[in-house]
Amino acid sequence: MTNEFPDDADGEALRELTAAGHNLSEPMEVDFQVAAADEESATKIAEAASKLGYRTAIYFDDEEDFDEGDDLWTTECTKEMVVTHEELLKTQTELDELAKPLGGYIDGWGTFGNAEILDELEDDELDDEDFEDDDLEEDSEEE
Repeated sequence: MTNEFPDDADGEALRELTAAGHNLSEPMEVDFQVAAADEESATKIAEAASKLGYRTAIYFDDEEDFDEGDDLWTTECTKEMVVTHEELLKTQTELDELAKPLGGYIDGWGTFGNAEILDELEDDELDDEDFEDDDLEEDSEEE
């Protein structure tokens, strides 16, 4: 697979994924954010996207830096896919066209990728024996 990507935001994101060691020829979960004006619209977008095979979640963005009139609801539409520039554009267009009649619009995407380090981190969970009761007692005695 080539690392030649168009000079746009999606191309830059693909370059960053490749540089971080993610294999773009292998599938990864990608989360597409669809902005919505209200909870009802976000729910309708989620229902429609689910029918197309996306795993969906809705949430309210209560960040303080929003301007009045900003769309504060997001429907996150997740799918596993081999990430190419063409597929990203196709998926964003599909979700944007689905959302527009419901008052929404595509607002970006993200992924944790598929680098082997992610699997290693999941396999390397801390065991109970990594923490000794004696360590906790010493810490509380020092306070």
